[in-house]
Amino acid sequence: MRTFLKQLKLRIAHPLVRDLDVDDPASNNVFSRIIRENGFLRRIYEQWYADLAGSLPSDVPGPVLELGSGAGFLDRYVPRLITSEILAVPNVDIVMDGQRLPFADASLRGIVMLDVLHHLPQVRLFFAEAGRCVQPGGVVAMIEPWNTAWGGFVYRYLHHEPFSRHAADWHFPVGGPLSAANSALPWIIFERDRQVFEREFPCWEIIRIARHTPFAYLLSGGLSLRPLIPESGFFLCRRIEKMFLPWMYHLAMFATIIIRRKA
Repeated sequence: MRTFLKQLKLRIAHPLVRDLDVDDPASNNVFSRIIRENGFLRRIYEQWYADLAGSLPSDVPGPVLELGSGAGFLDRYVPRLITSEILAVPNVDIVMDGQRLPFADASLRGIVMLDVLHHLPQVRLFFAEAGRCVQPGGVVAMIEPWNTAWGGFVYRYLHHEPFSRHAADWHFPVGGPLSAANSALPWIIFERDRQVFEREFPCWEIIRIARHTPFAYLLSGGLSLRPLIPESGFFLCRRIEKMFLPWMYHLAMFATIIIRRKA
């Protein structure tokens, strides 16, 4: 089974990423091209960005920080967005480490990120820093991989990033800024160890965990595989996914997680 899935993954790998070093800043241009040319994937990003933007409070002043802006386009949805990346890539405002935020206390309306949290080796540093920089009433809004029966299978066998749902703690060894990861980390923090998170970070309130996207991202090919269906199939795919909403606890591949800074 493992051999078959490995061969399948090689056959459907996107030709632009087969020999790509994801930790090379030049990879950003490749990912930008993939998003631009893959209409199905771009529509997923558009829906996700709209969801994240809609999660930001309208009654809290200040700018919004995006961690890991990379090849994305969230700035089209969020005014006064400060874009950032850990690698020196074009068209971002700040090159920085998400575990050390160069912002004044209570200066941000929110922090937004897409597929970033599970790349932070010392994620507790991020939560502490975010608690310092985000104003009361502000939020951290993120979309992250999620562990379910189906999602876990995909991440273990068809995804290139490490996936360790049985990790004893939240940290993992420091490595390449984009290749080092634990895709199970968001699920570990906000489901398996939720009480630990609430005890260690009482300044944060979990206000939403929405599981979603069991099939669309995989069918789009994401950033590493060829798209399996054309853009024209996007809305049909989304309609089918809505039919499976009652089973997202078992099928979801992603979750939208919103935490709010308490007063």
